[in-house]
Amino acid sequence: MSILNRQLRLSSYLIKRLQHNTITANEIAARSFTTSECHRPTIVHKRSIDILHDPWFNKGTAFSMTERDRLDLRGLLPPNVMSNEQQIERFMADLKRLEVNARDGPSDPYALAKWRILNRLHDRNETMYYKVLIANIEEYAPIVYTPTVGLVCQNYSGLFRRPRGMYFSAADRGEMMSMVYNWPADQVDMIVVTDGSRILGLGDLGVQGIGISIGKLDLYVAAAGINPQRVLPVMIDVGTNNEKLLKDPLYLGLQEHRLEGDEYIEVIDEFMEAVFTRWPHVIVQFEDFQSKWAFKLLQRYRDTYRMFNDDVQGTAGVAIAGLLGAVRAQGKAMIDFPKQKIVVAGAGSAGIGVLNAARKTMARMLGNNELAFEGARSQFWVVDAKGLITEEREDIDPDALPFARKTKEIGRQGLREGASLAEVVREVKPDVLLGLSAVGGLFSKEVLEALKNSTSTRPAIFAMSNPTKNAECTPEDAFTIVGDNILFASGSPFGNVDLGNGHIGYCNQGNNMYLFPGIGLGTLLSGARVVSDGMLQAAAECLAAYMTEEEVLKGIIFPSISSIRDITKEVAAAVIKEAVEEDLAEGYRDMDARELGRLNKEELAAYVKNNMWNPDYPTLVYRQE
Repeated sequence: MSILNRQLRLSSYLIKRLQHNTITANEIAARSFTTSECHRPTIVHKRSIDILHDPWFNKGTAFSMTERDRLDLRGLLPPNVMSNEQQIERFMADLKRLEVNARDGPSDPYALAKWRILNRLHDRNETMYYKVLIANIEEYAPIVYTPTVGLVCQNYSGLFRRPRGMYFSAADRGEMMSMVYNWPADQVDMIVVTDGSRILGLGDLGVQGIGISIGKLDLYVAAAGINPQRVLPVMIDVGTNNEKLLKDPLYLGLQEHRLEGDEYIEVIDEFMEAVFTRWPHVIVQFEDFQSKWAFKLLQRYRDTYRMFNDDVQGTAGVAIAGLLGAVRAQGKAMIDFPKQKIVVAGAGSAGIGVLNAARKTMARMLGNNELAFEGARSQFWVVDAKGLITEEREDIDPDALPFARKTKEIGRQGLREGASLAEVVREVKPDVLLGLSAVGGLFSKEVLEALKNSTSTRPAIFAMSNPTKNAECTPEDAFTIVGDNILFASGSPFGNVDLGNGHIGYCNQGNNMYLFPGIGLGTLLSGARVVSDGMLQAAAECLAAYMTEEEVLKGIIFPSISSIRDITKEVAAAVIKEAVEEDLAEGYRDMDARELGRLNKEELAAYVKNNMWNPDYPTLVYRQE
């Protein structure tokens, strides 16, 4: 009997046992799911020098002598077979030694030098690259992701060496359906796509924005265990309005102004149709689209395709987790969240996304009806570049309109249309000051001084803008000016602050990487048809509850990045559970929706863990095509 037939008979047997409720938890836990990653030999159709030049399969000096004979590698490598540990030890020693030498002159930051060295490893040995990244995630996440990825994107035309991902441009209109078949992988689970129009807080970087797609997918692999052979970074190049890039002879993208209106929509429509035609079950994460398109595209596709926008929904989820953590840190129950007064600086896609999610969360806690939803609106004061947003604002952004303060309200509060951030903080005395403005230093001394009068026993400051230079304030300024008892969180990493007398001011990194890998993995493993608000809410609440009571009372409201794989596993399980409850789950491979619904908490966690790829060298078997 073939292995496939045995597996099919086993699956059929288990399903029948499940239907009659006679299967035990131990049987589920011990079951060898056929979706398990990295535990089966891999068939390759190349050998000799070709396999050494393929980063997906290259093991370098770790090829065993048996594999060297089987793949015609004997004599092409030094004779000493090295273990994974020895390979990593050699690489890490080289990395520490080469950091200085890899700098491109004295103005080149060390972080970018580290990125260059890691990227070279990625180019030649993908498995080892992810092994190094996972083992040192706290040190290297800021290199492959924010803040260093912003610097990479700014310099990508000069850094580009080896193609990674796909580029769809305005010049490819009418060709995208055939273009997707140029990608070598028959299965793609995860796509991160950008149009480069709003990379972090750095503005329009055009085609160079693909660096953010690559960085995000590195974290999908490292944190969520998505198989790296089944991810695809994508850049949609519709031009750029960055005059510097338009005049740069070395720029790699289209040197024409951005498409707008229907022409722009037609390009994105064609791309979505093409990728979902070839890979019907793929998940597409939209990343760093400018605000005017972020919401429109999300609403256009979210009910039809498996997609979400991390800037709108992921940032919102992390912020909600932090806001709920702030309530816990005040010694209150999370159900008290609707009483929080929140001043939000920034009304772009991220800011509005957080506002919508926070309002829905409050409404759910207040009864989840229309009256509760309307009442929750009054807890927010939104300030943009023109000041406080009120109903008197001319040409108000439709997405910001629900949060515009009413004229009578602001009159009673001593405020007005366009009031400055400092004025708003001074009069409102908020529990939370939340920054999503991309304006570095916006929380000035005047603003922070005003927050000292907060009615909260423990006011929270969230300086969430990326990269580091765009953070609204530093933790040192926050603790020094406002006081030792505040809560502080930022989007990019900062060190903790020594407050003296053995006390520490904790700087929490409220990074999207706590959520988007788990959202993607949970959507994949549930087979959910769409990514619902409920699934996103479940992810946020899971993250909010991850910290212990003792940690939260100390002011630690986000976990350490070193725990990212465990966090992602928990978040993914919460997403799957919600997808099942909403009847959105269709199952994944040999695990159908009914089976998923029968798994208890421990079994669900085991199912997720067993489907997370690990960077272990597979046994390679050559087969001629």
